[in-house]
Amino acid sequence: MLTNIRTKVLITVALAVLALASVAPRTGAQSAEFSFRSIDGPAVTSESLRGEVVVLGFGASWLPLTRNQMDGLKKLADQYASRGVAVYWVSSESDSQKSKNFASDDDLRALGRKYKITVLRDPDGAVSKRLGVDQLPSSVIINKQGQVVSTVGGMDPNADLAKQLAEKLDKVL
Repeated sequence: MLTNIRTKVLITVALAVLALASVAPRTGAQSAEFSFRSIDGPAVTSESLRGEVVVLGFGASWLPLTRNQMDGLKKLADQYASRGVAVYWVSSESDSQKSKNFASDDDLRALGRKYKITVLRDPDGAVSKRLGVDQLPSSVIINKQGQVVSTVGGMDPNADLAKQLAEKLDKVL
């Protein structure tokens, strides 16, 4: 009888721990291994950025909040350029013309030029999922050791994204 109670308690505790772990924020020492195709230039990889603090803004050109996100990322890039912070915008849109979620390189290039920010592609969403992105727009901050230290999901259209991310960046730098 006592063994059955202990077993039930252990199972309940284990399930509670698993439940808490699944809703915990994705920050800390999660390794950020990735490779993105750049719209203009060579691929951008986690290895090529090792030693730099990196901000990746994930979005889609058709989202209304993309303009706010790109404005905030540009402002952040300007503010932290001299401090070794690399800022990129990552399109989650498909690169297949047959897809309903298609965006051409030319369309994304024009968007990047408008906001003066480097555009990368994650057309199948594999990298964004590995980095803990579960909604668009989102931003991920990676430290100099290549670890995800902050994920900001969603975006308040009235909030100052650059200020929100700057507070998190200042803790990393």
